[in-house]
Amino acid sequence: MSSETQTERRIFPVVLLAAYVIVFLVLGIAPHDRGTWWAENIPIVALAGTLVVTYQRGVRLSNLAYLLASVLLFMHTVGGHYTFERVPFGWVTRAFGFERNHYDRIAHFSVGFYAFALIELLITRKLVNRSWIAYLFGTFCIGTVAALYEIIEWIYAALAGGSAGAAFLGSQGDIWDAQKDMLADISGAVFAVAIYWLRASISRPLGSCRA
Repeated sequence: MSSETQTERRIFPVVLLAAYVIVFLVLGIAPHDRGTWWAENIPIVALAGTLVVTYQRGVRLSNLAYLLASVLLFMHTVGGHYTFERVPFGWVTRAFGFERNHYDRIAHFSVGFYAFALIELLITRKLVNRSWIAYLFGTFCIGTVAALYEIIEWIYAALAGGSAGAAFLGSQGDIWDAQKDMLADISGAVFAVAIYWLRASISRPLGSCRA
């Protein structure tokens, strides 16, 4: 790998982090509901912090993995500012004839993108000897996190109550919202698996893991 490429690999995650910090600070000004803003942003800040700490400790991912991981950070930060049901997403609702704001569903889909990073770590660090094991692990891990987050949403909504609890839950009157959110998470993971597989197919596979 050339020194220029190494420099690019170091700079790109830093640029993404800087962009996230700017968006976080700007959207932290006068959010729709401060309590909801805290509830939505605390786990995302923790996630961003985890990526920073692991990067500093030498756990480096590819630029594509960081790009995919950043989608959730940005989308969730926007959702925390407006609350997910109030994000200006009406043009999509009108274009497809939806009855609700589906911004939160797309954000849930982006949760699945973290399967890419998990797969990459397992394969590049030779923690598995078959690619399909990494693919399944990444998908199942996202599914587990999705279910746990829905339980956290339920507990918070029950404890907070009122408009703050409803805004954090974001069901918008859909009794199957939790199940659909989990499906979106897992669908995003399947999409990430496909992206990883395609990249491995058109270039030299990462690591020496067999299919």
